[in-house]
Amino acid sequence: MFQKSSINIDEILQNLIAALTVSFAAISLGAAFGLLSGRGAFAGIISAGIIALLASLFGGTRVQCSGPTAPMTAITVLVVAFSANELLVKLPEANPVHFINIVFILTGVLLFLGAVLKLGKFIEIIPNIVVSGFMNGIAILIWIDQIKKLFGIMGKKAYGGPVAINVIVAIVTCTLIFIIPKIAKKIPKGNLLSATLLSIVIMSTFVAIFRIPIETIQLNTRIDSFESIKNIVVTQFPSTLSLDLILLALPFALQLAVLGFLDTLLTSLVVDKLINESTKKNQELAAQGLANTAAAFFGGIPGAQATIRSVLIIKEKATKRYAGVLVGVFVLVEMVLFQDLLNYIPQAVFAGVLLKIGWDVFDKESIIIFINQVKKTSTHSKKFHITNVEMFFFIGGTTLITVVKDLNIAVGIFTLLFFLYNKVFFRNNPLQDMRTGLPT
Repeated sequence: MFQKSSINIDEILQNLIAALTVSFAAISLGAAFGLLSGRGAFAGIISAGIIALLASLFGGTRVQCSGPTAPMTAITVLVVAFSANELLVKLPEANPVHFINIVFILTGVLLFLGAVLKLGKFIEIIPNIVVSGFMNGIAILIWIDQIKKLFGIMGKKAYGGPVAINVIVAIVTCTLIFIIPKIAKKIPKGNLLSATLLSIVIMSTFVAIFRIPIETIQLNTRIDSFESIKNIVVTQFPSTLSLDLILLALPFALQLAVLGFLDTLLTSLVVDKLINESTKKNQELAAQGLANTAAAFFGGIPGAQATIRSVLIIKEKATKRYAGVLVGVFVLVEMVLFQDLLNYIPQAVFAGVLLKIGWDVFDKESIIIFINQVKKTSTHSKKFHITNVEMFFFIGGTTLITVVKDLNIAVGIFTLLFFLYNKVFFRNNPLQDMRTGLPT
């Protein structure tokens, strides 16, 4: 009997450590995505906590971690830009902050509606080759946005301080995130170290000690008491609603809901393979809907099940549902405890983090396979042979349209073309449904 109790305690500690480890990555990425979105670091961090907590508690994927992701943030950027530039032209009486929150609340409602209508099964019709293409588009959009902000070009204001120093800080931060895992492998328990968090701490400390004059982030909201939490909800909650406002918000909400559907359920497929289970897809959609709606009431940003964080928590040997819940709890606690320290982090440091995120999102392997085929040096099996037509769908099609036009238009058009090609025009020579990964 005592031996059984000891095993349970070990498992609890194992899940606690896994949750704590992933919470550091979650808070770092949350802040980065919050800044990228235009809503600020606080919005990203509080969303990382709330979405992780609720999605893990109620979701259909038993062991997971959810929160802001690159694809969802890319659409959020458009919502924030619209609210700042075009909203008041169309509806002069509208409140831009409330409009953004209405979009995010509707996103959660649409995801929940998708669960009620049992739409989860339709994830299987989205070709993997199309998903890889639009993920590459997301990566390119992230890189372009950070280059604009670092150099102050194409209508973007540069970060405060000398441009050259900001660029160097961003590059060094990105480089550290690549290097630290290789060093950590040689250290006992080194796999518990978060490369992203360590890079942020190292570069922020360096900048602070040497008083390098570059812009740091500023939390636009603080949590000091339960009263401050109440004030956040009161100020963020939409005070007025109109049909015109909802009609303006609905297209953005639909884009985010479709993307949240894809992002979440494609990630769940990755997780299912790792833990040899099957996600309850509609339950997962309902949980994501609830989580996104809750985050909106706190001025957050939308999210989905996140591949990198979900894979990380599994690799850290998490085995119980409460591990993901604790990630959310730890993020919220850390946010309150360390909110003053967050103000020491340079903007350029998070630019470096986002450059690395773009690299993680980009499907490099498929391009390498294709280049090796052209050079006739490929060592991959015939199963992974990629034709010129497939590369058109992958790069020339989905990626390009994602960058220059719209994520969902890219997915919709090339999903249709994929099936027309396979089922109507070239049934004897179909395209593969290949994809090498979906890190977010």
